Amino acid sequence: MNLVSRNDARAVFLSACGWGDARVSPLAADASFRSYHRVLGDGRRAVLMDAPPPKEDVRPFRAIGRRLCELGLSAPEILAEDVDAGFLLLEDFGDGTFTKLLAAGEDETALYDLAVDALVALHKAEGAADDAPDYHLPVYDEARYLTEALLLPEWFLPAAGLELGADAIAEYQAVWRRSLRQLEGQRATLVLRDFHVDNLMRLDGREGVAACGLLDFQDAVRGPGVYDLMSLLEDARRDIAPEIISRGRARYLTAFPGIDATAFDAAWAVLAAQRHAKVIGIFARLAKRDGKPQYLGHIPRVWRLLEAALAHPALKPVAGWFSQHVPAAVRRREICLSV
Repeated sequence: MNLVSRNDARAVFLSACGWGDARVSPLAADASFRSYHRVLGDGRRAVLMDAPPPKEDVRPFRAIGRRLCELGLSAPEILAEDVDAGFLLLEDFGDGTFTKLLAAGEDETALYDLAVDALVALHKAEGAADDAPDYHLPVYDEARYLTEALLLPEWFLPAAGLELGADAIAEYQAVWRRSLRQLEGQRATLVLRDFHVDNLMRLDGREGVAACGLLDFQDAVRGPGVYDLMSLLEDARRDIAPEIISRGRARYLTAFPGIDATAFDAAWAVLAAQRHAKVIGIFARLAKRDGKPQYLGHIPRVWRLLEAALAHPALKPVAGWFSQHVPAAVRRREICLSV
């Protein structure tokens, strides 16, 4: 669907749900094909999610958002929907993302405490790993981990001038399989997968963990609870002080005294390395394939995070592969954007 017809479809949707005379202004776009618009009219305000099919599907967001609200957390209420057309009209949480609040000098410790507490509440909730009635929650299994980890050699390395043969790629998958065994025995829960300050909002007037607004959870899976905590505290987009990271980890572990600290540390390292490899690949793909080079500036930070994770003994096989096949000069290389 081209831009003109998509705009027409958006107007038809808004008219059908009683917002035909509202003013619509772009609010945000993200790393996917979704876009968001603020809708204002007659003293009302809402957010329009435009998720054009077939590349996007609003049903996961709808189902998971309702589930989060059932568990006492804050996801945007759905005011109107056209699932087939890919539109949701959502409650407007305002502009107070953690990212903007931090940039304005808000208390970093308090915001990260709130985010950790929201995760604790999610992971303690009964049935948090169950499927929603109208959506089957995918499992974060070995195949999914490997597919994501492969994004680094698939997208970043060729853009950095390094082409690997089939044997090296097969070895890459084999060493990941060995390290992923460290995740066995981890308690499964609802994993939002993009739990970081860009997707968290402070909601004034709400108490406790309900004051933490949750966004961008349509890619949620069932998997290890440590994943979202790691995603929050090893952020691809911003540097976080070591004391904030230590505090967040300790706060979470205090809430779950039965967690084996050694197994937790190993799972953290493996999931961190897997996510950072995925993100490096995604940021390279966004630049090369989708014409979104603004993410390239984060790649050096993500490489530093990946290398730190690889220092854990649980990642010894993967670290050995990187040492053999990806020299430091390649990791630091700015990728070529010519097609």
